[in-house]
Amino acid sequence: MTVSAQVSGDTRKVGATTTKAEDFVPPYPFRYEKMPPVWSLIGMAKRNFLSIWGVDDFQSRLRSKKIFTRELVICNRPDVVREAFQTNHEVLQRKSPQMRHALQPLLGDGLFISDTETWAKRRKVVAPIIHGSRVRGFAPIMIETIEEKRADWAVQGEGAEVDALADMAHLTAEIICRTIFGRQLGKDYAAEVVQGFSDYQRHIDQIDILSLFGLPEWLPRFRGRAIKKPVERIMTVLDKIIASYEAQKESGETSVIGGLLEARDENGEPLSRDAIISEAAVIFMAGHETTANTLAWAWFLLSQCDKSRAKLQAELDTVLAGRSPTFQDVPNLPYTKAVIEETLRLYPPVPILAREAMADTSIGGKSVPKGSLVMVVPWLMHRNPVLWSKPDVFDPGRFLNPKSKKPNKYGYVPFSIGPRICAGLQFGMTEAILSLAILAQDFELKLKEGTDVQPVARLTLRPGENLPMTLHPRRT
Repeated sequence: MTVSAQVSGDTRKVGATTTKAEDFVPPYPFRYEKMPPVWSLIGMAKRNFLSIWGVDDFQSRLRSKKIFTRELVICNRPDVVREAFQTNHEVLQRKSPQMRHALQPLLGDGLFISDTETWAKRRKVVAPIIHGSRVRGFAPIMIETIEEKRADWAVQGEGAEVDALADMAHLTAEIICRTIFGRQLGKDYAAEVVQGFSDYQRHIDQIDILSLFGLPEWLPRFRGRAIKKPVERIMTVLDKIIASYEAQKESGETSVIGGLLEARDENGEPLSRDAIISEAAVIFMAGHETTANTLAWAWFLLSQCDKSRAKLQAELDTVLAGRSPTFQDVPNLPYTKAVIEETLRLYPPVPILAREAMADTSIGGKSVPKGSLVMVVPWLMHRNPVLWSKPDVFDPGRFLNPKSKKPNKYGYVPFSIGPRICAGLQFGMTEAILSLAILAQDFELKLKEGTDVQPVARLTLRPGENLPMTLHPRRT
């Protein structure tokens, strides 16, 4: 059971919220009044993490459940999120066993899944390379790559069918490859890395059953050929890139791989080759899949909401007047940014942020024993009716209207929050805003008739396996 894309009549109820006829409520999975047994939920989670939540989960502040031997604590209000991810960072900095075991074969001890001393040292070295202050230098590569996608769409003609999810994945992969590896190396290797990541996500386990039963961390997890093959594929490419970097170095082009190879820790030591490979893999995974999903969802939402699409187009026509945006234009596109922010609210790319308690602690006055799983779930909190007005409605204007009901920064966490907030936040936001601005100037995308779009979350939240849409050049 799902909520349909359009509403009819004067008003209707969505959860505990009354919406107007013109409000657009995009699809979400059925919400249980009475929850199924644990075994059923685990089976559902393997297929789609979004299908396991009940009505009470969205409205709660702090909930706990016992899953076999593990205590599961869900934080769903800004005060307890801040306590978990900021105040208790030292105890709750470790990612969940499921996340660590799912990604370790690919990311090694990379920043995304490492913790304690390794994480602290690596963050100091890696974060400055992709810091917001560096985005200006990467913007020309972004714009060049997006304009290539625009040219590709232009030759396809009126009504041409595209897979918006695949197209956005290809676009963001090209951007991140050229940014990490430099323009030439990115062009040579992008397809190889993209396909490797896609194959890996398709086959990796979504639930770590062994950890739920409290079995030891050192117990090996089975990794079949379907997992090992894409890992080998990606590592081979990264090895080649590092080996050929010296030949590219003389061009003076800004690239992340160059930053990683030239970086030095506080003792003046360079990163090891394994560490460079791990961090390059982390940056690619975090910078490619998440932005692609966000842009695909944005195209879907705009295709279903005439009012928002018209406001976006009006802003682009006024501010840009037909030219391509530059980095300096990004602050002058507030509605374009709001569309991305609202998309991230409704469909956060990483819908569950899970940590493992490394020692006994407490949150909101509740004891949290060592080994407990503590979750901040953007999918729940971004739709919590206590925090947001009309939480299931697509309304970019809520991010521009100072009178709109919305929580503080701990209630809106598409990039996580606290010391482990995504180091590439500004990169991802700039990339998404520029992509939408350049492409939406010239094109409208319409959902292919008869397509049923439903959110599905495995490692990331996607609009299914594909998103068939038709291209329509704008007449301005």
